[in-house]
Amino acid sequence: MLPTHAAQKKRSVTRVAAGAAASALVLTAVAPSALARDAVPAVGGERLGRTAVQVAPLAGAPALPSELTGRSWLVADASTGEVLAARDAHLPLPPASTLKMLFADTVLPKFDRALEHQVTPAELASLGVGSSLVGVKENLPYRVEDLWRGVFLSSGNDAVHVLAHMNGGIQRTVAEMQERARTLQARDTKVISPDGYDMDGQVSSAYDLTLFARAGLRNADFRSYCSTRTARFPGGLDKITGQRISFDIANTDRLLGKYPGLIGVKNGYTTNAGATFTGAAARDGRTLLVTVMHPKVQGAVYDEAASLLDWGFAAAGKVQPVGKLVDDTAAPSPSATAQGRSDTDEQLPPWSRPPVAGGSGPGLAPAVWTAAILGTALVAWVISRVAARRRTAPGESAAAPGSGGGTTARGGATGVGGHGPRDLTRRARALVRTARGRGPR
Repeated sequence: MLPTHAAQKKRSVTRVAAGAAASALVLTAVAPSALARDAVPAVGGERLGRTAVQVAPLAGAPALPSELTGRSWLVADASTGEVLAARDAHLPLPPASTLKMLFADTVLPKFDRALEHQVTPAELASLGVGSSLVGVKENLPYRVEDLWRGVFLSSGNDAVHVLAHMNGGIQRTVAEMQERARTLQARDTKVISPDGYDMDGQVSSAYDLTLFARAGLRNADFRSYCSTRTARFPGGLDKITGQRISFDIANTDRLLGKYPGLIGVKNGYTTNAGATFTGAAARDGRTLLVTVMHPKVQGAVYDEAASLLDWGFAAAGKVQPVGKLVDDTAAPSPSATAQGRSDTDEQLPPWSRPPVAGGSGPGLAPAVWTAAILGTALVAWVISRVAARRRTAPGESAAAPGSGGGTTARGGATGVGGHGPRDLTRRARALVRTARGRGPR
């Protein structure tokens, strides 16, 4: 009996082990994304990886709005990057047209706004069924700035596809958008289509969309387009006159022009994604960013975004940050100059202007050159004074002022080539100007 009992016990243990292994496989299959998210530290801070609402109020802080149904949301300070509050900020969800912010941040700097492009039929051939359109016509020319207004105001997928083809094609643009997301450290984002149209596997997050908005607003053209409420858009040819006609387009962002201080940025909606919205607003010298994804009711995305902005302005300085918007890791723009900001940069708010470029690489900075040359001039002047005193015989009187003699009174010329301290100073300044002209190599 003992061997039989032992065999039964062994089989029982084996069944338990097998059942545990099967349960583990089921859990892994059911929630692979959750396990993956737990395995990788959340970008911007550990608390931003949590699913529950994250807020750290101090004394006197207002309560968060009670009616927040978005599956994921975030409100942050655009200048400091501090996240004031969030809910499941890294949850991957379909982004809809808010993904166009990444498209614009990637492609917009490449083409002059006045450039004209003749649209071909092939550029409009692969639009998704039910796409939002601004009304681009084939075989007609369009300026780049008109196409971007179509992207931002009407969320036109046709305008996106034309610009993507100008950029080398859909696939190249998608690859560049994915690389741009990487440099922004937007790790939740997977790009399949540049226009945000519903595609299997295409996702982003409230955190990543906020990064896209923050980066995009550093570009004056991006900022101008996303804040434009209405514009005229080129249409087709009039059948009678043969002349090009135009029509009005309006921004589909329902908060623009209604919420005080709203700058933009982008809204979106598809059947699969539901409603998504990222906005920026400025008040009393502070700019806040907000993103809301997938509220229970489509129209509520604007109400919830507005209430979070109201809360954020009221809570500023009364809450501790629960995370941070990380910095762009891309190299500084080569157009930045050491002397200061460009005219375009001056159109931006102070928080979004790029820093003044400084000297890099080997060589001395201008300030160091200045100090070194002036120091050298001072040493030369002291040495020349000592030499002049030694050459002057004891008891020898100084030449009278205005005598024109080669010897000068003490405290006047240096005795070296007849140059006084002011002459040396002028020479030193000339050397500084020459050194600045050459610049560090």
